Amino acid sequence: MRIVDVAEFYSPTGGGVRTYIDRKFEAAAQLGHELFVIAPGPCDGFEPRAAGGVIQVRAPRLPFDANYHMFWDADPVHRQLDFLTPDLVEASSPWRGAGIVASWEGPVPRAMFMHADPVASYPQRWLAPIATPQRIDQLFGWFWSYLRRLAGGFGSVVAGGPWLADRLTGQGVGAVASVPLGIDRGAFSPGKRDAALRSRLLAACACPDDARLVLGVGRFHPEKRWPMVIEATMRARADAPIALVLIGDGVDRARVARAAAGNPHVRILPPIRDRDLLAAHLASADLLVHGCESETFGLIPAEAMASGLPVVGPDRGGFAHLAQPATSEIYRAGDTGSAAAAIRRLLARDPGLLRASAITAAARVRRDIDHFADLFDHYGAVAAGARA
Repeated sequence: MRIVDVAEFYSPTGGGVRTYIDRKFEAAAQLGHELFVIAPGPCDGFEPRAAGGVIQVRAPRLPFDANYHMFWDADPVHRQLDFLTPDLVEASSPWRGAGIVASWEGPVPRAMFMHADPVASYPQRWLAPIATPQRIDQLFGWFWSYLRRLAGGFGSVVAGGPWLADRLTGQGVGAVASVPLGIDRGAFSPGKRDAALRSRLLAACACPDDARLVLGVGRFHPEKRWPMVIEATMRARADAPIALVLIGDGVDRARVARAAAGNPHVRILPPIRDRDLLAAHLASADLLVHGCESETFGLIPAEAMASGLPVVGPDRGGFAHLAQPATSEIYRAGDTGSAAAAIRRLLARDPGLLRASAITAAARVRRDIDHFADLFDHYGAVAAGARA
């Protein structure tokens, strides 16, 4: 099957969507499919990949994030779709790219993959002090109405996990399918624990070798709540020596840096693109703290779990579905005090028993090749249904 993904938020310097699509190329080659990605960029171009390639269409830069560009004209994308003659077209955002796919006149089935929940990511976070999530959904009924209309132009709306599938179905979006994401489990393992790396990270945070090493990994974006993670971890430090290492970068870097300023026990590292090195960091820590309550799946928590690393995370979003009581603690989303208490609870557990439970749980984390096999099978069924 030839699949063309019109990917509005694919960028070489992007975050989770880039990681996901890069891995999708590998999986498509492994499973015998062709995959082409049409993405906006600074100029027209083509980058060959396993099983296909990335077609870059010249487009203006996104005003609020220099990592990305935004589709503008539909014609260049429609010409590429005409030329490629796909078996199925995927739109991997609900914005301009999806509108361009929906307006294409080609007689080809199409699906929309929802990588995020915009209402949970933004207004539910902004307005949390003054309104409940349910009330905010009502206030942004115009978005859900827009999404319901948009979804009418697609044969399927795919969610990367049950949390988002339930959200979409609850708002009346039709033809929703849950195809849970997964990770490259072979790249992450408790066996990649590195005592020397652990000692260096603790020393960089002015902590002795017997301190507890806490990690935070991901884009520096307001929805990730890194300043809250820093404050919560440092509150928990009142009970025991803790070092916090944040790995990432992004549009919120200045606010993250201010939250960590002057604290010798917090260290900020740039993004780690080397998967083996990231796996060693995860396996060498004592705890991962996750702050985002609007992620559809939670790739970093899943990679941490596959590394045998216990996780503290919020009670909403994809992580809440991944969390296992033997290796996780849950806190009220966006609540610094609740997060600090969850960190204390996890660190108060017996370290040996906790790590043994985490290693056992690592084997149950879903593999990404299983996700992609299910996704491509689903797309095949959508295409077959359209032909019938």
